[in-house]
Parts: sequence; C-alpha cells; structure tokens
Amino acid sequence: MAVAGGAKCVKYMLFFFNFIFWVCGLALIVLGVMVHQSLLNTAIIKGYTGSPVVLIIVGVVIFFIAFFGCCGAWKENQCMVTMFAVILSLIVIVEIGTAITGYVFRGKLPEFLDERFKSMIAGYNKTEENRDTLDAIQIQFKCCGANSSDDWINFSANKTSVPDSCCKNMTKNCGVGAIHNAEKIYMDGCQPSLDKFLMKNLLWVAVGALVIAFVQITGIVLACILMRAIRSGYEVM
Repeated sequence: MAVAGGAKCVKYMLFFFNFIFWVCGLALIVLGVMVHQSLLNTAIIKGYTGSPVVLIIVGVVIFFIAFFGCCGAWKENQCMVTMFAVILSLIVIVEIGTAITGYVFRGKLPEFLDERFKSMIAGYNKTEENRDTLDAIQIQFKCCGANSSDDWINFSANKTSVPDSCCKNMTKNCGVGAIHNAEKIYMDGCQPSLDKFLMKNLLWVAVGALVIAFVQITGIVLACILMRAIRSGYEVM
C-alpha cells in the first residue's frame, strides 16, 4: 500500500535529500583530499592526518548509500529505509567524532609543533628526511627556525650559520655566518606561520563535518517519519 498525504510529501523530500547526501558525500571527499594533501605537504605533522582520511572514507560511503536511500524512498521499502537511517546515523556519529578530534587537536597543536621542531632541528644534519622537511617549510613560509634564527645556534661549529633555506635569495652557502643578518636571511621563526596554517585546515575539517552532519540528521528524521508511515500502511492492510 502506497503512502499518501503528508507521508507522500515526506517520501519525495527524502528522495530529494538523498541527492543532497550525494552532494555532501562528494563534498566530504573533496574536502578530505584537499586537507589531507595539505597535511602531507607539511611533513612535520605526517602522523596526524587521520581526520581527513576519515572524512574521505565517510564521503565515499555516503556517496554510495545515497543511491540506496533513493531506492528505499521511491519503492517505499521499509527495510531499505530502515537500513539507510541506521547507516546514516552511524556516519553522523563518526563525523561528530572527527569534528571533536579536530577541535581537541587544535588545542594541542602549539605544544606538538614545538616538540617536533626541536627534534627535527636537532636531527637536521643526521637524516635526509629532517633536512628536506625543514628546508621545505622554511622556503614555503619564508622563515628560519622554530621561533627565530637563533634556533640554529648549534647548526655549525662557528655558531653563526644557518641552513641555506633560511636565505631570502637562496644560493650555496648563503647561510654561512648569517644567523643575525636580517638582510640575508629571514629572522622570524616558522612555528607561528605553520600553526596558523594548520589551525585553518583543522577548522575546515571540523566545520565541514558538523555542517554535513546537521543536513544528514534532517534526512534521518525524514527516514524515520517515512518508516512509520510505511508501517502504518501495512498495519491498515
């Protein structure tokens, strides 16, 4: 027995919202890929790329279950609509958890960056990974050291040199004896700029997850209303 009246309106609304879910899934995939790529390019935090990956996975799942929800709504299949609501509820929980994780990590970011910078500066001459990462950061953000060029005081035996990546015009050995030469090198540290950059990325992850979760909650409510209408129709029969 087909639903009628207000329930029929809910049916079409749920069908429409599934198209919105499809768009949301695509948006999550794009957002997750963009943020994940940004964090990978900033190798100093390569161990903290979990939230964007979760968003990508959730986006792919939403992308496919949107079709499942459309079929359930159109055919008025109670089982399909119920499964759609359950799966969507689980996804919302994951998204909220991702947003909370991003928010919590934002508060710990300065401390984490400080520890990472100290460790990588100390190991600059020991491993190619540390050297390439710090050089890339200093070139990208036009900075030197974590808080200032003084962080490179132990870089060389003469205590007055910095890596060439600190130079405004980078050439071979341009950082030799230039630790306090503002005309040749950038004096400001990288940590404030990097902190601002990462805060912005994490904020986008949190906001994106919460906004899309809110839209999905509306879909869950509509699915529950349609389930009740379908069940009532069977009971009348």
